[in-house]
Amino acid sequence: MGQDLRNWNIEDEGYWSSTGRAIATRNLWISIPSLLCGFAVWLYWGIITVQMINLGFGFEKSELFTLAAIAGLTGATLRIPSTFFIRIAGGRNTIFFTTALLMIPAVGAGFALQNPDTPLWQFQILAFLSGIGGGNFSSSMSNISFFYPKKVQGYALGMNAGLGNFGVTTMQILIPLVMTFGLFGGESRTLVNTSGTLIGKIPAGTETYIHNAGFVWLLFLVPLAFLGWFGMNNIRDEHVSPDIPNPVGAFATISGMLFIGFITAAFGLWLLLPATVGGSGFMVSKWIVLPIVIALTVLGLKMIPGAVGQNLSRQYRIFGNKHTWAMTVIYTMTFGSFIGYSAALALTIKVVFGFQHVEVDGLLTHDTVNPNGPSALMFAWMGPFIGALIRPIGGMMADKLGGARVTQWISIVMVASALGVAYFIQQAYASATPEQYFYPFLGLFLILFAATGIGNGSTFRTIAVVFDKEQAGPALGWTAAVAAYGAFIIPKVFGEQLKAGSPEYALYGFAVFYAVCIAINWWFYLRPGAYVKNP
Repeated sequence: MGQDLRNWNIEDEGYWSSTGRAIATRNLWISIPSLLCGFAVWLYWGIITVQMINLGFGFEKSELFTLAAIAGLTGATLRIPSTFFIRIAGGRNTIFFTTALLMIPAVGAGFALQNPDTPLWQFQILAFLSGIGGGNFSSSMSNISFFYPKKVQGYALGMNAGLGNFGVTTMQILIPLVMTFGLFGGESRTLVNTSGTLIGKIPAGTETYIHNAGFVWLLFLVPLAFLGWFGMNNIRDEHVSPDIPNPVGAFATISGMLFIGFITAAFGLWLLLPATVGGSGFMVSKWIVLPIVIALTVLGLKMIPGAVGQNLSRQYRIFGNKHTWAMTVIYTMTFGSFIGYSAALALTIKVVFGFQHVEVDGLLTHDTVNPNGPSALMFAWMGPFIGALIRPIGGMMADKLGGARVTQWISIVMVASALGVAYFIQQAYASATPEQYFYPFLGLFLILFAATGIGNGSTFRTIAVVFDKEQAGPALGWTAAVAAYGAFIIPKVFGEQLKAGSPEYALYGFAVFYAVCIAINWWFYLRPGAYVKNP
C-alpha cells in the first residue's frame, strides 16, 4: 500500500484477476470519498447563501448569487491544470495534496460565518478558494481511468464520478442538519425567515449554527488525507506517470499550476462582475470571458519552463484530436447541466416559489414572502441525489448497449424535460400562488437530473473507447474542465433571467443546446459511416 506501481498491465486478463483488480478497487474507494468532499466544499455556497438569507445577513440576493458563481467559475478553471496533474505529479501525490488543500476554505468558511459583520469580499475569497474542490474532479477521473481496463471503464468512471458527485447531495442534506445544533460550539444566530432540513421546516426564531457548514468537513478531510497518502498508488509506467519528482516537488508543481488557474479565474471574474461586488464594472459578456479564461489558462500552463512544460506539450496532443472537441460539447450537455442545476436549484426554488409574484401599481413584483412556499432545503438535494445515484447505471448501460446510443436517448429526454420545466417556471413566476406549480416543476427537474446522470455514465464509456490509453485520461480531464463551467453559466443565466422576469428563457436556451448535441452525437458516432460506430 502506498508504493509506486510498475508494469501495470491491466488489459492482460491474468494480471487483472490476480493483482490489478484489488489494487484498483482500493484506489477507487479512497478516491470516491475524497472527490465527494471536493464537490461538497465547491458547491456548498448554494446552500449556505440560502441560510444567509434566512438569517438576515446584510447582503442583496444578487450579491449572494455571486458567491456560487465565483466558486463555479474558479472550480471549472482549476480543472484545466488538474487535467494534467497525474502524468506530472502522480496519482497518489495529487489526490492526497488536493484533498488536504480543501481544509483551507472549509476552516475559513467556519470562522467567517460566525461573524455577522464579515464583509462580502471575505466570503468572495472563500468562494474563490472553494474552487479547489471543483478542480479535483479532473485529476480524480484522469487518475482512476488508468487503473481499470477498457471493458469496465464505464462502470469504474461512473462509480467514481457518480458517488463522488454525491458530495452535492451529502452537502445539501448534511449542512442543514448540522446547523441545527452546536456541534463545534460557538454562538448561535436566530432565524429571521423560515428555514428547513430534509425532514421539515424550521420556524423563524429558532437558533441555528451556520458556521458548522464549514467546520463539519474537517471530520472527513483529515482522515481522508491520511488514507490517500498511505492507501493510494502512483503508476510509474510510460503511459501514466513515468518521471514524477519527490512528493515535495510534486506538491510544488501542483501548487504552481493551480496558481496559474487562480490568476486567470480572478481575471475573468474581474471582467465579469460589477464594481459593487469587486469587479471591474465592465460587465463583459460571459460568452466572451469564458473562452478568454480557458485560452489564457492553457497558454499560461504551456509557458511553464523545463520538464513540466515539455510534459504538457505531449499531453496537449489531445487538442489535435477531433473527438476531443466533439466529446467536450457532448459532455458539457450532461455534466455541465448536472453541476449547473445542482448549484442553482436551491436558490431558484427559494426565489421562484418562496415569494408571491403580485402586481403593484401595474408592475409585477417578486418580494412578497410566500407563507405557503416550499422549503428549498427540503427539496434541493433530490435532483443531485438522483443524478449521482443513476450515473453508474448509465455507465453499465453504455458498456452493454454502446455509449453514443444511450447518450442519444437521454438527449431527447433532456430537451423535452427542459421545455416542460420552462413552462411551469413561467407560470409560477407570474402567480400569486406559485406553490401550485411546484410539484410539476420539481418532477420534470428530477427527470432532467436523471437524464444528465445516465448521460454522464454513457459519455465516460465513449471517451474510454475513442481515445488511446495515454490520451483517455487527459481527454476525460479536459472535457470535465470545460463542462464544469456549467456551475458558473447556469446559476448566472438563471440569475439574469429571474432579474429580467423571464426565467423560462434560460430553459429554452438549454433545450436548444441539447438539440445541437443530438446532432453532433449522431454525426460523430451514430450515422452510417460514423468516425467510430456507437462507441
